[in-house]
Amino acid sequence: MDLSLSDEQAMLRDTLKRYLAQHHAFDPHRTCDTGALWHALGRDLGVLGATLPTEAGGLGGGAVEAMVVADALGEALASVPYIETVVVAAGLLKRVGGERAAALLPLIAEGATRAVLAAGEADSRQALEAVATTARRSGNGWTLDGDKVVVAGAPGAEWLIVTARTDGAPRDVRGVSLFLVPADAPGIGRHDYALIDGLPASDLTMRNVTLPADALLGEEGAALPLLEQARDEGIAALCAEAAGLTRKLLGDTVAYTKERKQFGQPLASFQALQHRMVDMFIAVEQATSAAYLAALHLDADAATRARSIAAAKATVADAVRFVGQNAVQLHGGMGMTDELAVGHYFRRATAIEQQFGAGDHHAKRYAALMRQALAL
Repeated sequence: MDLSLSDEQAMLRDTLKRYLAQHHAFDPHRTCDTGALWHALGRDLGVLGATLPTEAGGLGGGAVEAMVVADALGEALASVPYIETVVVAAGLLKRVGGERAAALLPLIAEGATRAVLAAGEADSRQALEAVATTARRSGNGWTLDGDKVVVAGAPGAEWLIVTARTDGAPRDVRGVSLFLVPADAPGIGRHDYALIDGLPASDLTMRNVTLPADALLGEEGAALPLLEQARDEGIAALCAEAAGLTRKLLGDTVAYTKERKQFGQPLASFQALQHRMVDMFIAVEQATSAAYLAALHLDADAATRARSIAAAKATVADAVRFVGQNAVQLHGGMGMTDELAVGHYFRRATAIEQQFGAGDHHAKRYAALMRQALAL
């Protein structure tokens, strides 16, 4: 299997990495203007449109381009909702089609607007079909009621793609629909907060939110397969972000142990620590291979795609935990401070481990999918 990047993909990677190194280098005393970075990624670099259709102002790329972008953003610890907006939300909009989606996608590509998926509920965990939010027909439109929790990227987003059950849809697991909702629509209450890695999220309440008829995205009650694919695409991009992040953690750790001395010798000269960093290198390579596994199977049939994504996320969850914990430990007390980048990267690694389901969840998911495949 050829894992080399095309000339265009390599140019995308190099351009983005060079820009982030020049304009987004880590500085504990500087607050990054994420809004400005977001607009630059869209308007100036065209990065946000790399995976969007050409008719929407994008470059028409696919999973590999998303992997390249997410890897670079992870290595730079760029605090932008790329996965939430471009991979998941825009991916859904691409597939449902329609006038509303066609109007929104070019704005996302330019960095002029943001949209995020609001699917999680208090009792849903990783079950996309566990939706208690309802949308009932009201005149020529819809009325939305329900609660959503931990909507990553919601602060700063202008649009929400909300999962709900409609009165005309089947009551089984299939009857889930998607609605495009303005984030400031009357009837929406929100509680904004920062996650462990500092990224913003919101808990949302929706009470009698009135929507027009065309707020329904796609076919009524047929959103579950689209949601499953969007989630898997989000996980694949997250694996690529983890690869870039762990590579940076390893590089900083190796550099620190060459500088820091103990008993008159650099830490890197001690064989036990060399072995530890070799194990970290192996984990980084495993995370990188998992990112490729996930990206290259997104276009496979649903069962193959799900198995590959589950295997990749389980692998990455172990890798980010191992590399992150060892990076902090080898930095000693400095690793726990905000003055060094390693502490910030470690918090993001901890969040990645849990995002879209922890390693145990995906290991069980993979085992169940394998049993189904063997039973056929």
